[in-house]
Amino acid sequence: MHCCKKIFLVFLSFIFISLNGCSDSSNATPKLQYADTPPILENVYIFGVHPLHNPKRLFEIYQPMVDYINARLEGGQLRLEASRNYRAYNEKLFHGHFDFALPNPYQTVASLKHGYSVFGKMADDANFRGIILVRKDSSIRKVSDLKGKSVSYPAPTALAATIMPQWYLHEHGLNINQDITNHYVGSQESSIMNVYLGKTDAASTWPPPWQAFIKERPEVAEKVMVKWETPHLVNNGLVVKENVPEKILQQVGDIIFHLQDTPEGQTILSSMELSHYEPATNTTYQPVETFLAEFEKDVRPIRLQP
Repeated sequence: MHCCKKIFLVFLSFIFISLNGCSDSSNATPKLQYADTPPILENVYIFGVHPLHNPKRLFEIYQPMVDYINARLEGGQLRLEASRNYRAYNEKLFHGHFDFALPNPYQTVASLKHGYSVFGKMADDANFRGIILVRKDSSIRKVSDLKGKSVSYPAPTALAATIMPQWYLHEHGLNINQDITNHYVGSQESSIMNVYLGKTDAASTWPPPWQAFIKERPEVAEKVMVKWETPHLVNNGLVVKENVPEKILQQVGDIIFHLQDTPEGQTILSSMELSHYEPATNTTYQPVETFLAEFEKDVRPIRLQP
């Protein structure tokens, strides 16, 4: 019996070796290949959203819109890309990395010098304003009470959440370069958490992330309140790189501008605290250019890559 078993095993080994030797090499399992850069995929267009939220939260809110567009887009697909912070986003935008982008108005204006043009924007301009938060148990009552105190912001180039609040403080008598300590902490959520935890005396952000944050963290709203609001400006823009095919741009615009027409689209917009997107052009952002020029003249320079 032992001899028969040994012969049988030898026979199986012979068959395996023969089959392996005669097999077509084209069916062999391919070897893994590695590269320093990701492969370039045809007809895939990168859609970059500026750091409205931390990357995880941004994907939760904006990936459904990208999926919605891709389900209706012919001849291409969008791929959402988040950025670690404003510095990383600015570098990508100003080097033409994104095909489509949703930058803040400052970044929108700056992108026009880097091969982009405006084709749309977020609606609800009244929501594009800065808000300054303090703890409810704070002794801060008026702007001058912030003298010698600290304020947190997402980033130096965040228009609604940093630049507009700094202009507000400037207009109300504070020298933001001398009278307060400015902390640029990387995201809207971090700015809010800094004042909540008492790490700063005030925090700067803007309404959509604040509303979304307190829905998820109601305990924050119990301790923190909106103390001041700035006037509004033009909302975030939608820009496209000059080499994107016109037929792709037309489709993407048509889908985005009609999100509010379907229940699924309404749900997507609701998560953004937004009623709809609307068409726009470069000239839509002229008021932003005027404001930024005045801010840089009277308050501080704004660096493209903070």
